Amino acid sequence: MNGLFGWCSSIKGSMSLSGRRSSRLRLRSAAQGRPCVNGFGQGKRAGLTSTERERLKQLERENLELKRANEILRKAAAFFAQAELDRRLK
Repeated sequence: MNGLFGWCSSIKGSMSLSGRRSSRLRLRSAAQGRPCVNGFGQGKRAGLTSTERERLKQLERENLELKRANEILRKAAAFFAQAELDRRLK
């Protein structure tokens, strides 16, 4: 049992699949995120849906923007704090 065929054979019983070729095709299709033969898998991929991926991208962009804003505010606060210290010393 080596490679994809060995893996297919080892789980074939638990998935109630029949035949080497059928098992191999279904598992390969599932691993590539395609709809599998005979409706197996029904075209669903593991992971996020396209809506969730879009939302994640939006949140990542927003997060980056907030990090940049925080960096600007941090530098501005340091600048004005230093200016206040300089003013007090004069």
